[in-house]
Amino acid sequence: MDTPRNKSAIPDALKNFPLLPDDAHVRQPVVEALFACSAATVWRMVKRGKLKPRKLSERVTAFNVGELRAALLGE
Repeated sequence: MDTPRNKSAIPDALKNFPLLPDDAHVRQPVVEALFACSAATVWRMVKRGKLKPRKLSERVTAFNVGELRAALLGE
């Protein structure tokens, strides 16, 4: 039997974010946690040009770790 996924659990990519290489990619929930914002705010930042999502496949969008680090530092 599958156990329900705990939405409040911290994703491994977020726990290990400092260890990820700059060319790695993370999904939207990690971005929301890094910026302490909602999904809508992430997409507002995309619209303003602060973040740039990458389409990895038809149904998978991710964000580059190096670009997220730069955005967090305000570069």
